Amino acid sequence: MRIEELSNTIFYPLKTWAEKSNGNWNMLIGIGMISLLVGVILIYVFYKKMGKADERTNQITLKSLLIMLCGVILCDVIFPKEYMWQIFFLFKYSLAFIASGIYLAIQYKKDFF
Repeated sequence: MRIEELSNTIFYPLKTWAEKSNGNWNMLIGIGMISLLVGVILIYVFYKKMGKADERTNQITLKSLLIMLCGVILCDVIFPKEYMWQIFFLFKYSLAFIASGIYLAIQYKKDFF
């Protein structure tokens, strides 16, 4: 099974659900915006909590950016490109930010407590 077929199998029901009504479409956009906001807040809070850059925090920052990049690449591979690409663009970055924020939270708890 190719990745495109798997992607369509997973996301085509979401497309049909979102296109049934404007409320469903707006709910999908709202969930995406809220998750993007949560990811940005997570990253900002834990960058501020880590303090000034030094050798240890630079490694944590670079690793969190690597996780963000891997999340973007993975979502580029998985999400379909034929339909709803704007919504999936929003979810791609929100998932990447949330993954990076979770990594920062785990590292902060591990290193600073």
